[in-house]
Amino acid sequence: MLNMSEKPTIIFDMDGTLLDLAYDDQIWNHLLPERYSQIHQCSLEQSKSTLAEFYQEHNHTLKWYSSSFWTSKIGVDVLALQIEFQHKVALRDGCLELLDYLKENRYPCWLATNADLAGLKFKLEITGLAQYFDVIVSSESFGHSKEFPEFWQKLNTQHPFNADQVFFVDDTEKVLQGAQNYGIQNLVTIQQPSSMGNIRQHSAHPMLNRLTDLIPLIEQIEGNKKYA
Repeated sequence: MLNMSEKPTIIFDMDGTLLDLAYDDQIWNHLLPERYSQIHQCSLEQSKSTLAEFYQEHNHTLKWYSSSFWTSKIGVDVLALQIEFQHKVALRDGCLELLDYLKENRYPCWLATNADLAGLKFKLEITGLAQYFDVIVSSESFGHSKEFPEFWQKLNTQHPFNADQVFFVDDTEKVLQGAQNYGIQNLVTIQQPSSMGNIRQHSAHPMLNRLTDLIPLIEQIEGNKKYA
C-alpha cells in the first residue's frame, strides 16, 4: 500500500482532456466523410450515413480507436489524414499551466489514452507533452479500452497504484464509469471537451472549465486527508 504522505498520482486522458476535442470532431465528422466521398465517388450525404453506421457499430471498442482498423474498413488512410491536418491539434486552456504546476510540485503524472499507438505518437511529437509524464500508456497495448476493468487491472499490474489515492481526469462518462467500477474514487471530468461543442451542465463528477481548476480541487482533497 502507498504511504498516505505521498502525493497522489494524477492520471490524465489525452483527447478532450488535455487536447481540444475539436480536432478529432473535425477529422471524424467532417474531413473523413469528405475524403470518403471523394475516394468512393458517392455523395457527402451517403458518406456521412455510411460512416455513422460504422461508428455506431464499433463505438467504445478497441476498433473504434484504431486508425489501422478504419483504414482497412473504409479504404481511407485515416492516420495520414490526421497527420495531414495535424496543425489543427490544440492544447486545452490551462493545459501547460497545470502540468507545469504538477511537475514543479512533484506530483506523479500519468497519461492513459484510448488513442492507438500511432495516433498517440504523432500527437506527443507535435505537442511536446511527453516530458510531463512518468507513465504513458495506450489501451491498444493492453488489448482493452479504458471503459473496461481489464484495462485498469493491466495498468495496475504494470504500474502499481492505489485506486484510493489517484485522481483520474477524462472527458468521457463511460470511461469514468469504468474507472469507478474498478475502484478509482477521485474522478474528474471536463465541462467542454471540444471548444466547438456544447458546454455540459451536469455530471456525476466535478467538472473542469480551465484545466487549472484541478489545482484547488487536489489541494482541498489532500488537505482533508491530512487532517482526517
